[in-house]
Amino acid sequence: MRAIWFVSQIALFGLIASRMMSIPNYFQYYVAGLSVMTLYSAAIFIGFDIYEEAEHGVFEYLLSLPVSRKQLVLGRSIGGGLRAFIYVGPLIALSLYVIGAINPLSFLVALFALFLFSFGVSGMSITIAVIIKSSDRFDILMGVLDALIVRLSTAMYPLAVVQAANPLYGGLASFNPVTYAADLFRWGTGIETMTLSNPLWPLLGIIAFFAFFTFVGVIIYDRRIEGGGWQ
Repeated sequence: MRAIWFVSQIALFGLIASRMMSIPNYFQYYVAGLSVMTLYSAAIFIGFDIYEEAEHGVFEYLLSLPVSRKQLVLGRSIGGGLRAFIYVGPLIALSLYVIGAINPLSFLVALFALFLFSFGVSGMSITIAVIIKSSDRFDILMGVLDALIVRLSTAMYPLAVVQAANPLYGGLASFNPVTYAADLFRWGTGIETMTLSNPLWPLLGIIAFFAFFTFVGVIIYDRRIEGGGWQ
């Protein structure tokens, strides 16, 4: 269903919006952002796996293994991010075909950033799931976060357009990990070589996002995994 959604967004919204927007190369711009949005959506689902494991008693088995909590959280975060990246890989390849441009060296840097981004999103999902311990509330919160994080980013519209709509939205979009990932992906394909003059800051933002939720996830996972019940 997500793959069908991805293709339909390209074939319907992307083509229609590109004819309505007075932004050069908006179709390629949107396709690149759509890849990042899909990667974010796929990486989030590791949190739902946490609730399924709790329901089936898998947590008790994992805690009995001869591994530390730190290794357990890192493994789940990296595994969730890698699974999401493998799933979205063919869709990213499709987007590259549609965009029709790539800078090999820059794209490798962007690909590395997307790896860290997917791991960071998985760590965020695991952290929130362990804090809430309620699948219904987690589902609602993820929907709210998706509406805020994805929409208040440059995944769909350039930062100048977002700032023109509302300066507050533009300020939030400037410090959004989805914005960092989308801008770096477009930079790697050559779409934003003119607007993104320094890719170092978005890359550092992605690294900070990954490191924060990995570190925080280890601490919270260790304190919350055995305390209280799961709903």
